[in-house]
Amino acid sequence: MSKKAVVLVNVGTPDSTKVSDVAKYLHEFLGDGRVIDLPWLSRKLLVNFIIVPFRSPKSSKLYKKVWDEKGSPLLYLTENLADKLRQELGETYDVHIGMRYQNPSLEKLIKSNKFQKYSEVIFIPLFPQYASSTTGTVIELIYKSLANRDVIPKINVISQFYDHPEFINCFADNISKFNVNEYDFVIFTYHGLPLSHINRVHPEILESSCNCQNEFPEHGQYCYKACCFETTRLLLKKTGIAPEKSITSFQSRLTNKWLKPFSDEVIIEYAKQGKKRGLIVAPSFTTDCLETIVELGIDYDELFQSHGGEKLDMVPSLNDNDLFVQFLKKLVIGDKVI
Repeated sequence: MSKKAVVLVNVGTPDSTKVSDVAKYLHEFLGDGRVIDLPWLSRKLLVNFIIVPFRSPKSSKLYKKVWDEKGSPLLYLTENLADKLRQELGETYDVHIGMRYQNPSLEKLIKSNKFQKYSEVIFIPLFPQYASSTTGTVIELIYKSLANRDVIPKINVISQFYDHPEFINCFADNISKFNVNEYDFVIFTYHGLPLSHINRVHPEILESSCNCQNEFPEHGQYCYKACCFETTRLLLKKTGIAPEKSITSFQSRLTNKWLKPFSDEVIIEYAKQGKKRGLIVAPSFTTDCLETIVELGIDYDELFQSHGGEKLDMVPSLNDNDLFVQFLKKLVIGDKVI
């Protein structure tokens, strides 16, 4: 019986916290035209001569905050997830991991000879809500890497799972480990995107005039903003958290022309209102990484306290927990979301 393969895809991480390794990662990541959508030459000049030289030393210090004796959490947690899924799926499937940027390289994995032995390859980008700069760039790389191969197996890509009931159950279970009644507010924060990325998905309806924060629109299937708000609505329904106690916001902006409201500004406003304790949930991250551990878990807590708040707690990502493994198993053997 011919084997099938499953590839869990994550964004990537530097090989180490050295400035040179961080610079290599940033060059590859920010050099992607789906991440920074400028003309090739403009993007190259911006990334190579402005962003990377100035940002690499700062980012290196941040990565040192998350690196531990096992290395990069994003890498070893993804490896742990693959190990558990491999045990669940048995001998019929080989389970690999591939990083869109740096190592272990998704491109090198696809181009390796081992791929010719599979009857089917199932790619699962670990990004619940589709975005061109995450899942989109992974799909583009998959097909480019396969383009010149003599043998191309059946390809299946799970492009998103933001509303899958069992994905919602996974995050709801993590939230249930906290007593929500002890908190004054709950922030559902998602990684931000430029408004231009959103508007290109549905140019006939601008982001500024869309009502997706209140209801899921007909054009919302691949709209990142609409899918984020829908994930929040489903989590509120599953957990019983009162909508008036929660807010959906977006972090990690580079300019003001990104999705709003901005998470840091929301936190400051809550502190100014006299609220003392808050809970943060980050449903666009399935794996804890620099953003969840440092930006959300450390920096936002310090920001909140500096404006009069007492404590911000962070709900962990799904990482390699058993419920998430079972969900991925169901995506592989059936109940696929395309």
